[in-house]
Amino acid sequence: MRLVSSLAAVFAVLAAIIALPVGSQAQNPAAMERVPDRMTGEGVGPFGRMLIRGATLIDGSGAPPEGPVDILVAGNRIEAIYRGGARARSPQSVDHVIEAEGMYVMPGFVDVHGHNGDPSKAPNASYGYRLWLAHGVTTVRGVPIYSGPNNMAISDRARSRANSIVAPRIYAYAVFGDEWSGGAVDSPAQARAWVRWAAGRGYDGVKFFNQVPPAVLAAALDEAEAHNLGTVAHLGQRGVAEVNAARAVEFGLAGITHFYGHFESLLADGPVVRYPNDYNYLDEQSRFSEVARLAEQIVEPGSDEWNAYLDLLLENDVTLSPTFNIYVASRDVARARTFEWHERYTLPSLWDFFQPSLTNHGSYYHDWTTEDEVAWRNFYRPWMALTNAYKDRGGRVTVGSDPGYIYQTWGFSYVGELEMLQEAGFTPLEVIQAATINGAREIYAARGEEPPFGIVRPGMLADLVIVPENPLDNLKVLYGTGHLRLNRETNQRERVGGVRWTIKDGIVYDAPALLESVAAMVEAQRASQPTAP
Repeated sequence: MRLVSSLAAVFAVLAAIIALPVGSQAQNPAAMERVPDRMTGEGVGPFGRMLIRGATLIDGSGAPPEGPVDILVAGNRIEAIYRGGARARSPQSVDHVIEAEGMYVMPGFVDVHGHNGDPSKAPNASYGYRLWLAHGVTTVRGVPIYSGPNNMAISDRARSRANSIVAPRIYAYAVFGDEWSGGAVDSPAQARAWVRWAAGRGYDGVKFFNQVPPAVLAAALDEAEAHNLGTVAHLGQRGVAEVNAARAVEFGLAGITHFYGHFESLLADGPVVRYPNDYNYLDEQSRFSEVARLAEQIVEPGSDEWNAYLDLLLENDVTLSPTFNIYVASRDVARARTFEWHERYTLPSLWDFFQPSLTNHGSYYHDWTTEDEVAWRNFYRPWMALTNAYKDRGGRVTVGSDPGYIYQTWGFSYVGELEMLQEAGFTPLEVIQAATINGAREIYAARGEEPPFGIVRPGMLADLVIVPENPLDNLKVLYGTGHLRLNRETNQRERVGGVRWTIKDGIVYDAPALLESVAAMVEAQRASQPTAP
């Protein structure tokens, strides 16, 4: 048996990470840096046979915990699960053992709303990849922020699949109309041509912003379905008067992210949102302050109109990815600014991006008031009620974190989203289900296939997360900073939790070591910018 990694290997990796360029002046500020190759000591395996011994299993299906179990992994697949008196029956001759007595094992988490590719925030995507893995996220559905030289989505996807970089498994979605050189995508014919191009380029799906004529969107959605591409939309204010969520679903949209489009489908008085006369969408404070007032304009939750809308979503097998967490600062901006992980794990360049700004998207707290925060607290109530009601009817809800905006740092924001799903009414088991098999099924639904990950069963990919504390008791134990509590026997404070190991494709990553590598990146950038916080 071997430990997951030796201390010498970990320190060698940290030294190499510290030497990585992190956006120095010598670097081209307009281009992302290449993610470095995975080095010796960064994860071990896959092994011919590896045994995870003595854990309590939360399998992702919604089934209750069970344990102790032994899980046998062969290469990058789960080969067998031995239950109860497992040690007497499980193989004694293996290449590697993880002693997991008293720990909890779950499927690797799936983040269905990821971004990377903005050098002004995090010039090397390795920063986000490591934070995701350190929080148990083994799969990401990613949308590149920029096209051109910053878009490494396809190449990073291939490198991740080959496990030549330290990164989650990536499913790359293109933003409708981006990248190609075929002219404006302003007609149904051009829409279909662009979708065919995206499919040929190798994208897994398309993300839509409804700023195109309805006929163009309808054609693109139809073509995407023909090519087995996934579809998801951010139905923003500029196009929602023509295409709200109800209409987009009728066109064939498979997934809705954020809150956009829902409330506009549920307006009580007329088809158009009642904005104040001085509203300005291009002023971020105006945009996000006023959107919270939508809660005052919709039908009563539980009404016939409300239920008819839920029925429409369910009949069309729509997936909801609410991303509650990305807007959480709107209801308490002081809390978001002072998250305990910022100092050690948020890059100075990312912290600068978060500050109130007239140009940075989501940095909209120019003059945020108590009234604004109260409006957002009120806004969350029907939004969460809608999401929870959809789940209760059998609708699929998944977990997306949309990191890199509004004080939300990769990985930490994902756990925050799990907490907010529980606030919305999900039981902890339902939260884990949303984070694992539901996310996997959303990604594979367009293919008409069951996913090869997202649940702990023989034959599935060995994507697993192992934590020392029970996340069903307290989701806070999944944060990389752990959970601070008082030991009532000793009257001493203790910090518990944090992911111990993340396993992706049978490769075992030491989660604390990943966090240390991120902290080293933060310190290196801070040292290169003496005025950084």
